[in-house]
Amino acid sequence: MKYGVSFLPDVGPGDLSGADYYRRVLALSEDADRRGLEYVKMTEHYLHPYGGYCPSPLAFLSAVAARTSRIRLMTGCVLPVFHHPVQLASEAAQLDAISGGRAEVGFARAYLPYEFDCFGVELTGSRDRFDEAVATVIELWEGTSVTRRSEFFDVVDATVLPRPTAERGIPSLIAAVRTPESFRRIGENGHGLLVTPGGLEAPAELVRRYREAFVARRPAVPEPRVVVSLPLLVSDRDEDVDAADAALERYLRVWTDAVSAWDRRSSADYPSYTGMARYLEMMSGTQLRLSGSAVVGTPDEVLAQIVETDERFGGLDAILWQLDYGDLPEPLARRSLELFAENVRPRLPEHLR
Repeated sequence: MKYGVSFLPDVGPGDLSGADYYRRVLALSEDADRRGLEYVKMTEHYLHPYGGYCPSPLAFLSAVAARTSRIRLMTGCVLPVFHHPVQLASEAAQLDAISGGRAEVGFARAYLPYEFDCFGVELTGSRDRFDEAVATVIELWEGTSVTRRSEFFDVVDATVLPRPTAERGIPSLIAAVRTPESFRRIGENGHGLLVTPGGLEAPAELVRRYREAFVARRPAVPEPRVVVSLPLLVSDRDEDVDAADAALERYLRVWTDAVSAWDRRSSADYPSYTGMARYLEMMSGTQLRLSGSAVVGTPDEVLAQIVETDERFGGLDAILWQLDYGDLPEPLARRSLELFAENVRPRLPEHLR
């Protein structure tokens, strides 16, 4: 098992300045590298406290690359429907070169209507646009003089620079939530799988479906990979568990406000998203924790939760700890990372260390 840190900003200027947010998460990234964790991950969003502080995960990860020596750098995720494939392939390869081959690129279908409106991209048809963009990025990494035409963009005789650093190429992953067809397609197309439960937990059956469907298509992803991101708090103090519940509650409310855009929208490409805010409004931070969508407790309790989570998903390749949820106080975030590295990970069963 490998571990890392995962970031998805959920604050705005009224909570924390952009400068202070990045000071925190860059410091946590350096801590993770120093403590032997394997990944730093960041997600792309726009215009809203839900993710809006990170319009460019690749830029953030370049800053992490300059401050670290070994930790791998994962987008979780970039949104290819808002980018030309040549731009995205080139900028990811640039991060790979800057970091000495540490880049891993996770892709996701965007789903927030106001982002589509801003970029002038239609919600309906975005699945096909996403599939075509990801396939083109992969082809640009692996080939030269690439020509690929579609209804969304044309690529003609293109060779992106710089080239991927490692001979095997840049690993790719795709996020899925709860649609069985998505899990199957990710496996058939030979990508790693990113899962972020967040109260909308992907059943283990869907992860199993991904593994069964997996076909190795690239040296960079030779076998199925399942990476789960979960909020973390490790502490022996009851008041810190209360602080985690409050932070999870704030995270839920920011997320609910973002998805409330679906109250007035519908799309055949997103058949289950209309009314999503009403579902989230029924959840609390405590319920999110108790559902297994966050890992909170003493070192012993966290250890047991990691074992249970791994078993529930049929064996995981990595767990990435979200440490910026709900403006969690920085001392609690850094202490949680320290306790995990020193008091939890060394005591896990050997296959989970």
